[in-house]
Amino acid sequence: MRGAEMEARITELEIKLGLTEDHLEELNRTVFRQQQQIDLLQAQIRELYLLMQPAGPGEARNPRDEIPPHY
Repeated sequence: MRGAEMEARITELEIKLGLTEDHLEELNRTVFRQQQQIDLLQAQIRELYLLMQPAGPGEARNPRDEIPPHY
C-alpha cells in the first residue's frame, strides 16, 4: 500500500471506531434506563403482592369486596 492509501484506511478505521464507541455509549444508557424501569416495576409488583396478602390470620382479603375510592 502506498502512504496515501494507508492514511485513508487509517482515517476510515478511526471514523468507524468513533461511531462504534458512540453506539456502545448509547446502548449502555439504554440498558441503564431499562434496568431502572425493571427495578421500579419489581418494587410495584412487591407492593401489589403485599396488598393482596390476607390482613390477618384466617382473614381472606378479596379486592372485589373493597369499595373503590370514588364512591
